Amino acid sequence: MKGNTCPNSTALFDRAKHVLPGGVSRNTLLHGNHPLYVDHGKGCKIVDVDGVERIDFANNVAAHVHGHAYGPIVEAVTEQLQRGSAFTMATEVEVRFAEHICGRSANFDKLRFVNSGTEAVMAGMKAARAYTGRPKIAKVEGSYHGAYDYAEVSQAPKPENWGNPDHPNAIPLAQGTPSAILEDMVIIPFNDPQKATGVLDKHKDQIACIIIDPIPHRVGMAPVEIDFVRALHKWTRDNGSLLMFDEVITFRTEFGGMQERFDVKPDLTSLGKMIGGGFPVGALAGHSNVMDVFTDGEKGLRLPHSGTFSANPITMTAGLVSMEHFNEEAITRLNKLGDYARASIGEAIKAADIPASVAGTGSLLRIHLKASAPRNYREAHMSAAEHQALSAMITALYDEGIMMIHTGAAALSTPMGNDEIDQLAEAVFKSLLSVRPLVIDSMS
Repeated sequence: MKGNTCPNSTALFDRAKHVLPGGVSRNTLLHGNHPLYVDHGKGCKIVDVDGVERIDFANNVAAHVHGHAYGPIVEAVTEQLQRGSAFTMATEVEVRFAEHICGRSANFDKLRFVNSGTEAVMAGMKAARAYTGRPKIAKVEGSYHGAYDYAEVSQAPKPENWGNPDHPNAIPLAQGTPSAILEDMVIIPFNDPQKATGVLDKHKDQIACIIIDPIPHRVGMAPVEIDFVRALHKWTRDNGSLLMFDEVITFRTEFGGMQERFDVKPDLTSLGKMIGGGFPVGALAGHSNVMDVFTDGEKGLRLPHSGTFSANPITMTAGLVSMEHFNEEAITRLNKLGDYARASIGEAIKAADIPASVAGTGSLLRIHLKASAPRNYREAHMSAAEHQALSAMITALYDEGIMMIHTGAAALSTPMGNDEIDQLAEAVFKSLLSVRPLVIDSMS
């Protein structure tokens, strides 16, 4: 992503800075001197406004499972657009899509659509409070659950403030976060059942729910361990709390989401990203008795909830087509491709003779410039020197024709095959060689 080769992106960014804070509407686009601006995408390839083509392993931060401009989605959405984009009336496609999603998991009795993963998590937290009558939410240290004051707590703590590993501090992300919010968030260590339940026991009469991401990206993309899930599930059963899975990213890993891999059933599940077929979407699914907080019942309307664009027919149409095509066969194939990608990257790391590692499962992966894949947030935390090395690696990958999420993560899509993975591995090898001095320096 050399500056002198991106004149059109540079010019657009200069214009953007006059009308957008920081020049963007989401900070995840910022990398290097300026973001790149896309002209078009098709399948797993994207072309920027300067005419450079790249293989897209970011897929809008794991939102696309069929790549870009997927024909069946384009056709279905085009037809729906001619009939209208949103109404103050319900639509049949909302019912059909809800039936499809609920049909993918025995854990989903009912579902409510919203407009983003953030909103789905927010609705889940509020539903848990409405159902239990309790104020506090527990989450894993470092885990990301969207842009919501409560969800952001301890999303990015630092060594100077994160406190005892056995009992992590609740640290705000944004300046100005009210202190009362911190008091209602309980932070637990990842994949350590004994320490986690020890923290939870101190708040056993106040916790409405525990929320976990089964493959937490910000924690390093190490999959959650079954003993940890079982311990949290048992704790919620013993103490009158709810267990909530955040599968906004991880629902792609199995037909019914990552939770298919466990022998416990969450009470609530937040969904988003890939279920929208490329359009803004979120959903909260769960057991009927919990989901009924959204309706009038014996206790009255416990959780009023509306959204102007919730379940709009464009998103519902795109999502239904996308998920119908993302069937068990497609998921199995993509997960095998993920295995091949992680193995190929592992070979590239070995050939480059560099202290790096790769984590993930299914169609998700993340490269770490650390000798061993992190097991929790504190191990995944990067120093300033590590950030510099990773940024340089991402830039080198861009120059090699590969686009990844700026954390070093990737999400595969169905248009990809072994050829694209081979190109990724070759680019990773070259990029690792180019940043080797920076990585070695970051370890000293």
